[in-house]
Amino acid sequence: MSQIDDVIAKVKALDKDQPEFIQAVTEVLTTLKPTEEKHPEFVKAKIYERIVEPDRVIMFRVTWEDDTGEIHVNRGFRVQFNNAIGPYKGGLRFHPSVNLGIIKFLGFEQIFKNALTTLPMGGGKGGSDFDPKGKSDREVMRFTYAFMRELYRHIGPDTDVPAGDIGVGAREIGFMYGYYKKIVNEHTGVLTGKGLEYGGSLIRPEATGYGLVYFTSEMLSTRNTDFANKVVAISGSGNVAQYAAEKSIQLGAKVITLSDSNGTIVDEEGIDAKKLAFVMDLKNVKRGRIKEYVNEYPHAKYFEGKSVWDVIRDEGLRVDIALPCATQNEIDESHANALVKNGVIAVAEGANMPSNLEAINIFRDNKVLYGPAKAANAGGVAVSGLEMTQNSIRLQWSREEVDNKLREIMRNIHKTSLEAAATYGYPGDYLVGANIAGFVKVAKAMLAFGVI
Repeated sequence: MSQIDDVIAKVKALDKDQPEFIQAVTEVLTTLKPTEEKHPEFVKAKIYERIVEPDRVIMFRVTWEDDTGEIHVNRGFRVQFNNAIGPYKGGLRFHPSVNLGIIKFLGFEQIFKNALTTLPMGGGKGGSDFDPKGKSDREVMRFTYAFMRELYRHIGPDTDVPAGDIGVGAREIGFMYGYYKKIVNEHTGVLTGKGLEYGGSLIRPEATGYGLVYFTSEMLSTRNTDFANKVVAISGSGNVAQYAAEKSIQLGAKVITLSDSNGTIVDEEGIDAKKLAFVMDLKNVKRGRIKEYVNEYPHAKYFEGKSVWDVIRDEGLRVDIALPCATQNEIDESHANALVKNGVIAVAEGANMPSNLEAINIFRDNKVLYGPAKAANAGGVAVSGLEMTQNSIRLQWSREEVDNKLREIMRNIHKTSLEAAATYGYPGDYLVGANIAGFVKVAKAMLAFGVI
């Protein structure tokens, strides 16, 4: 039995109440088995065992008052997983589903994603089971102030730099950064995703979605094709989905789906730039639901209570490219089989771990171009890293400069992943390549530091 098998078994025994974390560890470590033979020094130093244990787990109470004067109590989390190559870096998620296992899975994935960008960033993640939906701006402000009253003592520009994630957008980042700045009396780059007026970077809102499409374009180029005239299915309707749709449309694709937690819209005529602008206003300004799309465009169809992948499976929709941008484990075995049957040639993950292990294996077995999240959606954290650099040198780069740097980073991630896959005996396998490339960089740094 290999050390990796031992580590997976240990995680399953110790963290049996954390299924998402177990899934992430199993997926990553299983693909790292080729490194055991090539790097006996990793085995001797027990790097595999060390890398699945976070440096520290911080959990705290968040007490806040709503507009009626009622007091509420939520849980706050920050998991600082690994800082071997740089300060902890990873988003904050505000959603009722947040628990320790989800934050650990996200933080663990972040280690390898950040390493792939080539920027000096470690892996971390945080958040709360607070739900910002339906809350007033004043309620969100009071909650974020209470959250930051505890979190501030654990973060800093050279220690831990959080960003946004599900439920944490410009409004939440603004409140948290303003309160942090007030408490510590410093204007430093301790949060990313900030507004342009106070240290943010151009392209940051678009970065994950744009980067996803740039990575997918690189995958498609290995088969001498591109986005032009391709039918694209996108799940979600938040920032990642919106900007993945925007860039896909710009490259000549036909985007036919978007969704939220209540249901899915299908527009077989294609969601063009004008329709996408309506969605952006609906979601970002009016904070409405995606079903309102069919009120504006009645030729489209709305499927209540169904995900994009449910609809594709049940309605037999033909799809060339699938970009899951909603949440973890949204694509299961039945969805993967339906996508393959309906002609998909590429699946690239805009969300974190949106495909379960069975679905991933179906894509790989059927030679579908499969871009795992840690590679395909690294654009967001890449531009967060560029925002940190701009804050450090007290400069702001132009939109074109940041976009060019983002495109180059995604191109390098693609190249690095393919090279690692070939080196370790799995040519063309992006999952193996991305995992090994990210892991080896972090493992070598951990080895250099000795036993700590």
